[in-house]
Amino acid sequence: MNYILTNANVFVQGNFIKSNVFIANGIISEISNRAPQGECPVFDMDGLFVFPGFIDVHVHLREPGFFYKETIKTGTLAAAHGGYTAVCSMPNLNPTPDCMANLEPQLKAIRETACIEVVPYGTITIGEMGEKMAAYDEIVDHICAFSDDGRGVQNDEMMLEAMKKISGYNKIVAAHCEDNSLLFGGYIHKGEYAEKHGHKGICSESEWKQIERDLKLVKETGVKYHVCHISTKESVELIRQAKKDGLDVTCETAPHYLTMNDSMLQEDGRFKMNPPIRSAEDQKALIAGILDGTIDMIATDHAPHSAEEKSKGLEKSMMGVVGLETAFPVLYTELVKKGVLPLNKLIDLMHTNPRNRFGVGTALEVGQPASLTVYDLEKEYTIDPENFLTMGRATPFKGNTVCGACKMTMYKGNIVWEDNPKRAEKTL
Repeated sequence: MNYILTNANVFVQGNFIKSNVFIANGIISEISNRAPQGECPVFDMDGLFVFPGFIDVHVHLREPGFFYKETIKTGTLAAAHGGYTAVCSMPNLNPTPDCMANLEPQLKAIRETACIEVVPYGTITIGEMGEKMAAYDEIVDHICAFSDDGRGVQNDEMMLEAMKKISGYNKIVAAHCEDNSLLFGGYIHKGEYAEKHGHKGICSESEWKQIERDLKLVKETGVKYHVCHISTKESVELIRQAKKDGLDVTCETAPHYLTMNDSMLQEDGRFKMNPPIRSAEDQKALIAGILDGTIDMIATDHAPHSAEEKSKGLEKSMMGVVGLETAFPVLYTELVKKGVLPLNKLIDLMHTNPRNRFGVGTALEVGQPASLTVYDLEKEYTIDPENFLTMGRATPFKGNTVCGACKMTMYKGNIVWEDNPKRAEKTL
């Protein structure tokens, strides 16, 4: 747990500096140009970039209950492979974490098998059924926030009462916003592709209408509120206005909504997720939202399924794609290299902002645990799901050529991923 990373481009307080990173007993002891001394492994990071470990506040690790899709072990290894050192695990599990007895199996698996930080969500309602509040008192000290992710809370009064109760704990309500009465059996975006190919569409209103409702409840209760995976231009505008009105609101979007639109869809289950990939107009609004600060963070909504579950085309495949191992290279290639977004802004969206909002992960600073990732930004390659560490293989980015390869990820001073374990290192 003692290492020295030399000649690196290090992201420190929003800027990149050429420096050495000294790590002692798992803690960053120094970031400087002092010549390395002492007896510990020294890694030459010349030409590489050292970032704080990424933080993903929306990850489905599937354990307990759905081990055939993913486990905490495989999911966190995949996260490390993508440069993440902290993730928040979503609660649509079996059992759902709605009381301490149901949360404990997940906590036990995290303690025993996770290679990075994992902080669970607790549910808003029992069983995510939207009818009765979960046992908040029992689980509040063990979770990052409350969410019924995968389902929108349909009953207005239930959501109001939950927000009132949760506001007393100073915790976040992270809402999957979806009005079931507006779905009409849809499974991709209600747009040109759906119309042309005879698919049932999901209208944008099914998302933004529930955000609109929730924002009224936030104004009434004062609860900390976070909107999961926004995908529509109307959602962006509602949240933009809520922030202007002084509400305690944040939101996330995902890489596929920022870099794709429904003109890029194919008749393949790897293009199916919820919410769906929307129109070019929505994509443009989402990019504007990250640039002006309306959208606070980028999360992957990593949602692995079995090969069989994703092999049934757009109509019958299950919703969800994997994303932990492709997020940074896709965003760096499509947004940073194309001049849409500065690199330091991308790091804010993938680290600083989620850390500040959810209180997970650590900063890349002296005195903090050495939880960081190292990237070769010049490395160009083709995304091949067979190289993933996640058990899921369904990604809309399969076959894309990207720049940015993770060379190493370190969590609390332990190397949890390295591109080449036999790479040269020297000991002074």
